[in-house]
Amino acid sequence: MIFAEWMLKLFINPEVLVLAFFLDLLLGDPRWLPHPVVGMGKTALFCEPRLRFLGGIIGGPKGEFLAGFLLVLLVCGGSFLFSGVLLGFLFAKAPGPAGLIVSAFLVYTTIAVKSLVEHARAVALPLAEGRLLKARQAVSMIVGRDISSLAEPEVARAAVESIAENTSDGIVAPLFYAAIGGTPLALAYRAVNTLDAMYGHRTPENLYFGRAAARLDDFLNYLPARLTALLFLVTGFLMRKNTAFAWQVLLRDGGKHPSPNSGRPEAAMAGVLNIRLGGVNSYHGEVSLMSYLNAAGRPVEEKDVEKALKVMQISSMLALVFCVLLNLLIYRVILNI
Repeated sequence: MIFAEWMLKLFINPEVLVLAFFLDLLLGDPRWLPHPVVGMGKTALFCEPRLRFLGGIIGGPKGEFLAGFLLVLLVCGGSFLFSGVLLGFLFAKAPGPAGLIVSAFLVYTTIAVKSLVEHARAVALPLAEGRLLKARQAVSMIVGRDISSLAEPEVARAAVESIAENTSDGIVAPLFYAAIGGTPLALAYRAVNTLDAMYGHRTPENLYFGRAAARLDDFLNYLPARLTALLFLVTGFLMRKNTAFAWQVLLRDGGKHPSPNSGRPEAAMAGVLNIRLGGVNSYHGEVSLMSYLNAAGRPVEEKDVEKALKVMQISSMLALVFCVLLNLLIYRVILNI
């Protein structure tokens, strides 16, 4: 009975979702605050050369893939187990709301509403003032493409695409996994996301080493990306946009993105705002042509960055409500078993 109560507190706790969300709105991502993602990154950097050496003994692509798989297992599994043991101890032994507070803090570190707003507005403000160089520098903080030659519409497009994609990766997905698997699963998701950012790009040194992280990140973002797109459509309806048109854009263009997931929220955002996303991007000097999302829409303007942020903010609140209800539903199902 005690173990069952401990498990319920650890995994079924809607108060954690609400507290974490509003902590993020209040604090954002201050540099002075300890952050689990920093620990995940340092752990990965410590393990990487040792695992690459192990992979080198086996040799070839199989050895590199195995090394990368073990890195995912160590960092993501370690994040899940460490947070689970820590919170289990606090819920079982610590007096008062210590477990609840620590759990909410850990989930808060996986969410990025305020940070996304700050980064996007750091692009929109200089664009509005005609300071293109400053806007390019700001957008380089949230996208991986080459920014040195981007014109104003392309800078604005990069910001809007980043808002759409990061609503899924940085807000909806952490809330979703916290809802279905508690704080440990939210942290494990963030660990996968971190490893994908570090090693998931198809560079020669990470082509096989980063494949496990990239594939697992794609898998874990499959449902959140589509949920985000639907939340954008609901938000568009609340904002009195042409939701039927946005739905058509999502169905027609959502699968045209090179990523199996990013195209869904980006296509939905393009439909809601009736703008054209996609086109020519450059990564490390190599030009990449992505199909247009809502090709008949107008080019992105500076004002669309703020509009996209409004869609993101409303959708984030809807995601919180959905995930709290999902968490409570799981609670009812478990009690009835």
